[in-house]
Amino acid sequence: MADLVTKRFANFITLLNIVFGSTSIIYTMSKDYKAAALLILMAALMDGLDGKVARRLQTSSDLGRELDSLCDMVSFGVAPAVLLYSQVLLDPYNHLGLLIALLFIICGAYRLARFNALNLSGYFLGLPITIAGGILALLSLAAGYLHPFAVLMLLPVLSLFMISTVRIPKF
Repeated sequence: MADLVTKRFANFITLLNIVFGSTSIIYTMSKDYKAAALLILMAALMDGLDGKVARRLQTSSDLGRELDSLCDMVSFGVAPAVLLYSQVLLDPYNHLGLLIALLFIICGAYRLARFNALNLSGYFLGLPITIAGGILALLSLAAGYLHPFAVLMLLPVLSLFMISTVRIPKF
């Protein structure tokens, strides 16, 4: 029984990632943008922890990797895009802001699919979605100090950086 719990512990941490990301979306709908941004950052903490736990307990699996990508799509693709669209882009840019938010989600999905298909080690190809989503969460926290146009321009840059062929070393 203890062995079964050990094998599932990393997946439990991964599921906390999606719980935080999904809760972020709900807080965004309630216009509690600070809490929504902090929940994305909590999801990032879980995303960093799950892989370390799986490797330490020697419980890495294909299921765990796929689960991680699905959770990352919600927590670092959908949640931050919805957050910044609702908080910063909706009023001044409406449909253009929506298209830019959707571009971020689409590029995030493509980046995760490519990551799973290529199974690279030693480096990331393009900006990891966790980092891109974390940057958007930090932008949300600083939104009162930023012009909405800066956010509008940064989203496509991060989107294209996620699907770029730039090699980023793994630490």
